Amino acid sequence: MGDIFSINVMVAAGIVLFLLAVILWVVFHRRRRTADLFEDMEGHEFEYFCADLLRRKGFTEVEVTKGSGDYGVDILAEKDGVTYGIQCKRYTSPVGVKAIQEAYAGRDYYDRMVGAVMTNQYFTSPAVEAAKKLKILLWDGGYIETMMEEKA
Repeated sequence: MGDIFSINVMVAAGIVLFLLAVILWVVFHRRRRTADLFEDMEGHEFEYFCADLLRRKGFTEVEVTKGSGDYGVDILAEKDGVTYGIQCKRYTSPVGVKAIQEAYAGRDYYDRMVGAVMTNQYFTSPAVEAAKKLKILLWDGGYIETMMEEKA
């Protein structure tokens, strides 16, 4: 009886390890696919890509702000009566606190209800903490990919 129990435990452990490996593989390749999609885009191109994506997702009055002097917001938009000020970051590494601060300042400058940072990457832990404190939405590469896959 003890041998059967040991075999069952080993089989269960093997299945758990296999499933964990599959999950890690999917996450890694999903991140890689999203990064590749934006690899050749420049910052301003990424802003227009994000604006088009937001329009397809039901946002209205979507406007890309001028390149310099945008006060920390690249896109102004509205959805369901809520106004947004969105900072876009096409980076090759995780996005830090500075982008959160820019979105926070831009949200108030443009008198928007919600501030957000939209990136092809992910966010550092300090950026996530700052966003929680300042009430800034974080839309990372995985979120953008999900938006692209969903039907409007």
